[in-house]
Amino acid sequence: MKNRLLLAILLVSLASEVVADEDKELSDDISNKVSNTFSNKTSNELIESLQNKQWLHGSEDCKSNDDPAIEVFQYDKSSYILRQNKCLSYEAPFIYVLVGEDKILVLDTGATASEQEFPLYKTVQTLNKKHAEQDNSRNREVLVIHSHSHSDHYSADSQFENQPNVTVVAPNSKGIKEYYAFKDWPEEQTTIDLGGRSVTIIPTPGHQEEAISIYDTQTKWLLTGDTLYPGVIYVKEWHDYKDSITRLVEFTRKHKVSAILGAHIEMTNRAGEYYEIGTIYQPEESGLPLMAADLLMLSSQLSQHDKSTQIVLDGLVVEPLGMLPKLISSIVGWFI
Repeated sequence: MKNRLLLAILLVSLASEVVADEDKELSDDISNKVSNTFSNKTSNELIESLQNKQWLHGSEDCKSNDDPAIEVFQYDKSSYILRQNKCLSYEAPFIYVLVGEDKILVLDTGATASEQEFPLYKTVQTLNKKHAEQDNSRNREVLVIHSHSHSDHYSADSQFENQPNVTVVAPNSKGIKEYYAFKDWPEEQTTIDLGGRSVTIIPTPGHQEEAISIYDTQTKWLLTGDTLYPGVIYVKEWHDYKDSITRLVEFTRKHKVSAILGAHIEMTNRAGEYYEIGTIYQPEESGLPLMAADLLMLSSQLSQHDKSTQIVLDGLVVEPLGMLPKLISSIVGWFI
């Protein structure tokens, strides 16, 4: 009996060591893949580094793809951009992690729920631990919010739910109303304090009913989800979308915007050309950032069309949804 008990204790101990080793390997792997491009750089140099950043962009044959599940790019001392491997999801959504003194904001959680395939929570906690060690402080509270409620932006929520010191804002109208306490949606804005760093929440429905954009006071980024990005932007409600773009233009006139960053890259590096839906290999994709000039150009084009119509610009395409896709979007909640 004693021998069996000792054997059981030994097996449990070995299993714990294996898990600990796996977590350490993940932590080391993430640390090794973080791009430290921010040391001693001016704000213009930081933006240039982001404009020139070549992201991992999939493979012709995903069976041979050995890229990490999550690419981690460190923009400055406390701002990160994560991209999901295109061989896990052709959407390859971008996820933004903004570290404040008290809280870490995670914008969107990607297109894959499985922690084994897509260890997003562990990645965020690795960054959390890194900053706690640097500051000689405790781990920060993690706040998970969403640009909108399509499934390629919330699938890994389950990794964060029921974790200690984590708040997940549900990606639906109820969750938005309860957390942000909007009284005049979509005209009202609100602010979240991360501790020494604040973000402004701007309602931007049109692509989807609960869509929001986020302005970060530290980086001067305007994070626009699927409302504005270098790709094909499918618009469900035309007039709502026009109003949202106008709202963003008005915001940029009052606030410095260093870059407009969306949730995907679908455009090629040739003006007006884009990769088709489902593409898993994008060797000639455009850069991630759009600029205020792109927003102004889009606003100008939208103002000329009262009725929904396709708009093709050098860096993005706006495509109105027809009645059937709208119906699918409303019922299923995952279209585009």
